[in-house]
Amino acid sequence: MAETGLLSIHGRELTIPLIQGGMGVGVSLERLSGAVASCGGMGCISTADCGYREADFFRHPEEANLRALQKEIREARERSGGRGLLAVNAMVATQQYDRAVRSAVEAGIDAVISGAGLPLNLPELVEEGSALIAPIVSSGRAAALISKVWEQKYGRRADFIVIEGSEAGGHLGFKEKELLSGSCRKLEEILPEVREAIRPYEERAGRSIPIFCAGGIWDGKDIRHFLSLGAAGVQMATRFIATEECDASRAYKEVLLRAEASDLRIIHSPVGMPGRAVDSPLLRRIEREGRVAPKRCSRCIKSCDPGVVPYCITKALIEAVKGNYEEGLFFTGSNVGRLKRMYTVPELFRELGFQPLSAERDGSAELSA
Repeated sequence: MAETGLLSIHGRELTIPLIQGGMGVGVSLERLSGAVASCGGMGCISTADCGYREADFFRHPEEANLRALQKEIREARERSGGRGLLAVNAMVATQQYDRAVRSAVEAGIDAVISGAGLPLNLPELVEEGSALIAPIVSSGRAAALISKVWEQKYGRRADFIVIEGSEAGGHLGFKEKELLSGSCRKLEEILPEVREAIRPYEERAGRSIPIFCAGGIWDGKDIRHFLSLGAAGVQMATRFIATEECDASRAYKEVLLRAEASDLRIIHSPVGMPGRAVDSPLLRRIEREGRVAPKRCSRCIKSCDPGVVPYCITKALIEAVKGNYEEGLFFTGSNVGRLKRMYTVPELFRELGFQPLSAERDGSAELSA
């Protein structure tokens, strides 16, 4: 085993250079994020409609979500035993973006990771030193624009950056035409571009800005590959679905475990972005009928018009997390066909080559050479 050592991220230390990607609605909440943090990684709670289980969710979605978010953060912290780091994934496209970020910081979150749009105002929502801030980007151009705005308007720099490649699941920062044709640039090409874009900001800040690569990363070999290219770590999401601790229902996990690569589709989400999902009866119905009109609205997306939207993504994702195959939307990364069995989170860490922390053992992580 070769020591990776502690990764310092602007004053906070991460023992294992692995972020568990945020998955909404309800796929990554306190159980999964807390388990990942307890192993020494960065567990991530998705803020997207995280209050869907609250009794008053459809009457008062905003209040239900904020109440649930703080509860999930508290419970994840308890589950982690104070080890690792805890983050939230907050989508810029959501109506509650500002309030969710502020609520998470108030609850003591370690980091805010933000994508599904350019998080240009994130620094004004997170006081410096209260939590780490990190944009999700898919190009050097986006990294440069965000860095420029943050520095000029707020005197701030990213604490770390997540590059999400085209093989990721959920909403993607690429053109639909590129995804369908397979012409998107590879992570290996985007990484040096982002490193070059942020170099002047690192120099002026007098510190490094660690980069985590995401999208299609499957095993220890992939992790070592990106570390060798200069990434500080990786972010993984799909593999964590097939864990006992994942907050989704067992039926949800079974849909992903049964899926093959040939079942994947690039869809156009009501959020206004393309995404990768498992083909399902809901998607086929929309293809046939053109629209499944929403019956109620949780006011989740800024750009959504319930009168014209092809379907309600909140309902589709809630049905999915409950395991309703007929009415659910099942987002996933390109490697879903390789999911064949369930793991516990510590088992998955070990398979990836890391020695997870435990209540009895603290210290630096190890990655198989």
